[in-house]
Amino acid sequence: MAKNQFAEPHFHDDEAARAWFEAARWPEGPVCPHCQSAKHYATKKIGRYRCANASCRKDFTVMTGSVMERSHAPLTHWAVAFQMAASSKKGFSAHQLHRQLGCQYNTAWFLHHRVMEAMRRGGLDLPPMGGEGKVVEADETYFGNIPEAKRPTTRRDGRKASEKTFGYGHKRAIVSLVERGGSVRSFHVPGAHLENVVSIVRDNVARETRLHTDESNLYKMVGKEFAAHETVKHSDKEYARGDVTTNTIESYFSVFKRGMRGVYQHCSEKHLHRYLAEFDFRYNFRSSLGYTDLERTLAAIKGGEGKRLTYHQPH
Repeated sequence: MAKNQFAEPHFHDDEAARAWFEAARWPEGPVCPHCQSAKHYATKKIGRYRCANASCRKDFTVMTGSVMERSHAPLTHWAVAFQMAASSKKGFSAHQLHRQLGCQYNTAWFLHHRVMEAMRRGGLDLPPMGGEGKVVEADETYFGNIPEAKRPTTRRDGRKASEKTFGYGHKRAIVSLVERGGSVRSFHVPGAHLENVVSIVRDNVARETRLHTDESNLYKMVGKEFAAHETVKHSDKEYARGDVTTNTIESYFSVFKRGMRGVYQHCSEKHLHRYLAEFDFRYNFRSSLGYTDLERTLAAIKGGEGKRLTYHQPH
């Protein structure tokens, strides 16, 4: 009989859940989120600590300074949400979480979005992808219709546009980069235009890298800046030539689209970046890189540090 993944005590007992989250976030003991001091002492309320730093002296819990801060949902609900997010290859819906927890749907929806926020990476501290002898595949895809009222009505040169002018112009554009055998980074862009694609590739890929793309003209100019720019011609049904291929990134897009269509079914544009972050996270901590469901869950919890997502700031 298969083991129930929610049989562990931290999914049912609040005290066990608190200890589990503390071990995940503070493996060497509680650290004050306000001043980063490891000196503290316990208060009369279980799970609440007071910083012993004379210049701080603030109270904190394992939820303080993370996506869980000021949430009224019990830690057992948070444990289930993080576990479901980390172990579901194609995602999990707020309705699924709502049924699992027996809570209100709006609570499940917000838990879901906060967990996705914990999975989001970003900022200027991310190192370049690739490097000497490594391959990065770049490609763009399209998902979800742009509302008709927001679709472009003119070409970029000012002339009137028709439905055929933009091809996929009525769809939301996504540009992704995959380091073969490594990580992925995805970007929701206003359009898959030359300047957008060039900026993303230039800012995120090391110059010593071999860049693999399809025959799209979007990559011809920026491709000259790298150690090599090798392409496959999909229009001639060429999908691999030696080790030159974009099959890795196509596989990532396949998982993303199957999850979005089969699990989520609908995603508004303002939240698309967070769904991309969720799929990126699971790919970057996938089993083939040696990560278990538990390790992926703990990485998501650690990723929630220093992030907030409030009802008044949903995106």
